[in-house]
Amino acid sequence: MFFNQRINMIKADRDLIIIGSGPAGLSSAQYGARSNLNLVVLEEISLGGQALLISALENYPGISATSLKSGYDFIQDMQKQALNFGAHFIMQGAQSLKKEGDIFIVELGNGKTITSLSVILATGAKHKKLDVIGEEKLFGMGVSYCAVCDGPFFKGEKIFVVGGGDSACDEANLLSRISSHIVMLHRRDTLRAQKALAERVLQNPSIEVRFNTQLKEIRGEEKVTSLILQNSDTGKVYEEEGDAVFVSIGTVPQTNLVPNIPKDENGYIITDQNMATSVPGLFVAGDVRATPFRQVVVACGEGAIAAHSAVEYVNILKCSL
Repeated sequence: MFFNQRINMIKADRDLIIIGSGPAGLSSAQYGARSNLNLVVLEEISLGGQALLISALENYPGISATSLKSGYDFIQDMQKQALNFGAHFIMQGAQSLKKEGDIFIVELGNGKTITSLSVILATGAKHKKLDVIGEEKLFGMGVSYCAVCDGPFFKGEKIFVVGGGDSACDEANLLSRISSHIVMLHRRDTLRAQKALAERVLQNPSIEVRFNTQLKEIRGEEKVTSLILQNSDTGKVYEEEGDAVFVSIGTVPQTNLVPNIPKDENGYIITDQNMATSVPGLFVAGDVRATPFRQVVVACGEGAIAAHSAVEYVNILKCSL
């Protein structure tokens, strides 16, 4: 909950707190620190967010086909840049966020808090689940949401990929390097991915794409052994053996810190072109924001804009205190 009353003569710990360390958060850190803001980046799990799942960042401007970077390497370089400009990092997540007067208060847990004059929320989004029988039970035993992380465990085995967007196509192509038995399940009759990605999947001899097919159940005891599938055209339900299921059906924005901020119909936070929310001093960038196109390059651009807006806001606020 946010309060509008003005509280003067209060000194904040930082000029800016950035919550999240994916491409948007790290871009914000670099631009904010370069503008001499005293800032800190908070990250609960690991730097990089979903960018860590990218095996080869082939569509980022300036990265050539002959010198492709993995998402991990790209994130490491971004952090080094931010650190060189003076950004600080705390490997701890934000438990709550509120504003009292001009000061944002972030609770870190264990009774610890940190305050700032501005906040950039770059918490991103998490993978959606299928919510089918066996998914939760067999998570980590053949059910996964990350091909980069878990693909090598299933070398040469029969692997199913569920989804039809960019990330699903990336996952399928990546997995095809370790197995020639990839089955991609998509509930629609065409892939939703960008044309280049979709064509790469459709032309890959190691990938079989099954359209109009839904996964109804994942079976197995100590590991995945089979799937129950349904053809939506014919209604036929059948069981098929398999060793792993990689789910890539979209994401859920992580907005639990700001339940009362305006969002779109899908739950993504609404901002103006300056990445500003309805709360003065609170900015949003990256996959948690309502945007028509979610890519690493977009997240980086939004992060830079959010940092620029935070710099302007903090400078004006300091002059008025």
